[in-house]
Amino acid sequence: MLDHLITHDDSLRMVPTDRNELTAAVGQLHEELRSLSEGTDPARTRVLTRWIGIAQMCLGNHDEARTFLRQSLDIAATIGNSRAVVATGLNLGDAHRYAGDAQSADALYRSALNTARGQHPELLDYALQHTGKHLMERGDLAGAQGHLQEALRLRIAKGDTELVESTQAALDRVELLISQTGAAAAGPAAPGQWSRQWTAWLQSRTTARTSSQWALDLPALRNAVAGLTTHQRVHPRHLSHQRDQSFPSVLLAAMAEEAEKAVAANGYLHNGKWNAAVGDAANHFAEQVDLATVVARSTGLDVEPPHTGVYIAYEEGQHLDFHLDEFGFGEANLLLCLKHDRPTGASRVSTTVFINADGYLECELAAGDCVVFDGALTPHGRTPLSAGEAITLISFGFRARDEAPRTLTGLPPIPV
Repeated sequence: MLDHLITHDDSLRMVPTDRNELTAAVGQLHEELRSLSEGTDPARTRVLTRWIGIAQMCLGNHDEARTFLRQSLDIAATIGNSRAVVATGLNLGDAHRYAGDAQSADALYRSALNTARGQHPELLDYALQHTGKHLMERGDLAGAQGHLQEALRLRIAKGDTELVESTQAALDRVELLISQTGAAAAGPAAPGQWSRQWTAWLQSRTTARTSSQWALDLPALRNAVAGLTTHQRVHPRHLSHQRDQSFPSVLLAAMAEEAEKAVAANGYLHNGKWNAAVGDAANHFAEQVDLATVVARSTGLDVEPPHTGVYIAYEEGQHLDFHLDEFGFGEANLLLCLKHDRPTGASRVSTTVFINADGYLECELAAGDCVVFDGALTPHGRTPLSAGEAITLISFGFRARDEAPRTLTGLPPIPV
């Protein structure tokens, strides 16, 4: 509808070909939207609100863009147009990304990508393209490259030259950034690549899925993990709701309810579990509870209030293999259990598990329990959930107040 008035700038973001013309075109769409009668097919309202939102995003009017795109997305979901849900979800993800809200953007991209894979493979290349650009801007260059390479293969198969050129331009930019940052080097110059390479090495040698193998796996891991341990800003510490730290039960229940709704509405699969953006209940909890003091008192690391958070949910059979988080999540993580449904009579329940040079540390978390650790330098995962088991968590990220713990040098290279 407005494609001819939109192009891409050097950073591959959408911008007007002519700002005045696009502004005038948006005004015309607004006029049509206002003139729609009460009995008009909601599909027309969906189309108009979507294009108004896209245009406002290109014009830099972020609040208007998100308002209209959210309206369009809600209409698409209400009328059952799942194809439009994918397309508009990607647009809304762009609007949040352009506005600097990477966390909300991530949730929208992952949701659209999962729906495209499962229901609309004809839109998968679009979902991969948008997600790839998002990952590129976040500094996850390897992830961006993988998504864009998959999109390129799909678009070559489609035979659409314009789409192929668009993806190739994005891929060229990612590869340029990789060459500029020295993606093969370990350390702060390429933290995302360093974390992913360490994760790949860990997962090639052990798994959280089968604890009976841990004793056999440890000798090959011991020296490598010891190198990580010496750099940890925080060592894993399990805080019991009954013994070490008591959080208001009403706030925990409110977050558990919010998490359930968020996962159902906008959850996305990530590393074999469900993730969802936090909302008002989580923000209220963080305002009422001095989490920075909880972290400082239990670890000795002076941190700022949490700068980010995400809901995490596991279902029966799911697990999380050992990995390292990227450095951007912070110097300390607080993983708080909101709900843990345990099957009656089960011989074993799922645990959060860490690897250090001495062995494996398992933490069984009940509602209100939490564990504090350095996710960027501590291999961690979750053992599989048994039949009838379900777990809901929230993970908060904290940054150290002092600059020194944030800047690490001499990190151990990826083992060979």
